[in-house]
Amino acid sequence: MATLSEAAKRFIVQALACYDTPTQVAEAVKEEFGIDVPRNQVGQYDPTKVSGKDLAKKWCDLFWDTRKKFRDEVSEIPIADQAFRLRQLHRMLNDAMKRKNVVLASQLLEQAAKETGGMFTNKRELSGPGGKPMEHRTVVVDEKSVAAAVSALEDEY
Repeated sequence: MATLSEAAKRFIVQALACYDTPTQVAEAVKEEFGIDVPRNQVGQYDPTKVSGKDLAKKWCDLFWDTRKKFRDEVSEIPIADQAFRLRQLHRMLNDAMKRKNVVLASQLLEQAAKETGGMFTNKRELSGPGGKPMEHRTVVVDEKSVAAAVSALEDEY
């Protein structure tokens, strides 16, 4: 295990809070501080992992404060905004059409359709016919019915 300074520990905690992997953090610490830190030692500074369950309160607080700021700042990154992405796709589409690159143009149109259709979100909506709630049914089948269905399938093949 490497001996870490306060600055190196702070660096590790903040990098992990920004969703960097322990491998990425270990490489960054090597580059920034010239210290070889094993991945498992880096993982001890992540309170979301089992190995970080005994992390000191000050590092936990730093981790969660950094994570909150990181998540809040994502909304300030232009590419995270759908309108920005669609505008860029529109510009690329115009360029592709000027160059008569029909293949690229169709790919860009598909990308825009996926973007506006919500394909790149983690929202999932399940509904029944006509948008009504789905029906949940419990079907009880006796063994004789199952055996008959299996033998009928076997007879077909």
